Amino acid sequence: MEAMKIPKWFFTFGILACIAIYVAYIKWHLDSKPLMGATKGIAESRGDKLNHQAVTTDLSVFYGIMFDAGSTGTRIHVFKFTQEPRETPKLTHETFKALKPGLSAYADDVEKSGQGIKELLEVAKKEVPMELWKFTPLVLKATAGLRLLPGEKAQKLLDKVKKIFQASPFFVRDNCVSIMNGTDEGRLDDPQKRSVGMLDLGGGSTQITFLPRTEETLQTSPAGHTTSFQMFNHTYKLYSYSYLGLGLMSARLAILGGVEGKPLEGEELVSPCLPPGFKSEWQHAEIVYKIKGQKAGKPLYESCSNKVAKMLCKKVHKAEEVKDLDFYTFSYYYDRAAEAGLIDKEKGGSLTVSDFEVAAKYVCKTMEITPGSSPFLCMDLTYITFLLQELGFPKSQVFKLARKIDNVETSWALGATFHYINSLNRLQY
Repeated sequence: MEAMKIPKWFFTFGILACIAIYVAYIKWHLDSKPLMGATKGIAESRGDKLNHQAVTTDLSVFYGIMFDAGSTGTRIHVFKFTQEPRETPKLTHETFKALKPGLSAYADDVEKSGQGIKELLEVAKKEVPMELWKFTPLVLKATAGLRLLPGEKAQKLLDKVKKIFQASPFFVRDNCVSIMNGTDEGRLDDPQKRSVGMLDLGGGSTQITFLPRTEETLQTSPAGHTTSFQMFNHTYKLYSYSYLGLGLMSARLAILGGVEGKPLEGEELVSPCLPPGFKSEWQHAEIVYKIKGQKAGKPLYESCSNKVAKMLCKKVHKAEEVKDLDFYTFSYYYDRAAEAGLIDKEKGGSLTVSDFEVAAKYVCKTMEITPGSSPFLCMDLTYITFLLQELGFPKSQVFKLARKIDNVETSWALGATFHYINSLNRLQY
């Protein structure tokens, strides 16, 4: 598979897309009042008198720190922005580091969760100039992994992180740590150019985000699938939704026949998507399940696809216009494509839905003979194939898969940080 070459125009819109991806995820609950650099509102909350010129000159330089607490790991993004007077800020550098496991792994031992957070904060201290620490917003957003925990356990983890953040030298507000509600996402684009959408497949949830080009999309979308937000004096109408429970790990459990958060006592989960005769244990959301494959019968892909189709039936909305848009795909879309040899592990590539389908059929056929080292790959590729079609994409749809665009990690964190800084700028002097 030839590695993808990203043309300059696509890079431009890719970055713009990242700048606001999952924007409405970020319901920061701030007063909707406009900080450029530093404001009286921040000064009062920190008890400091801020030197506005320290961060607002002819070319302002400022930073934002976003922690992404996902289901499989915690990641820090330290973003450096520059801004000309009366211009939209531009991302000029990103520092990224990830640690495993995710916060949810410490649900029964909250104190241990702090070690990784402190380690990642040291990364931020090295990247942000000391004189800007107190001006630099620090935020953690938790995704599906924590949403799947019982509320009390999740809150204890968040309280621990918040305590560590408040002891740091960075700027924090009361809402600096929270769980995303999973109902909104966002992105920016130039209305005169071809729109670029985003698909993200995490462990507990999957998201779709794009800028609608037709009024019909806005009118026919289910409640909660569209949103409007204002950024830098522009209002954007977005189609964006996160489907909790349809991330790859949660989907595995559903396909296996398990129920989220309910351990089995001595029973086994039997799946038509696992190789015949296969037996093992699989851990998800701190629960260990015994799993095995069904006895040989129908071809593995056929039996697995029937199961996946039933599991996905009527669970996602098809937006007609997605077939006419360019889409980037991230996270497990990328990982499984790389594992199956469909794209270069480092450079990414371009794939169609049919490419995923052909790979699924090949892997499933191979697994009828031997499970290999990836017994879930047949299930995962089959799930991805059907999920994309359920979302409205034809088999000929081409997706671009990339981990980075111009050396920037592609994730919702950039948009979240950008939007948070914009929200701070709405505070009155």
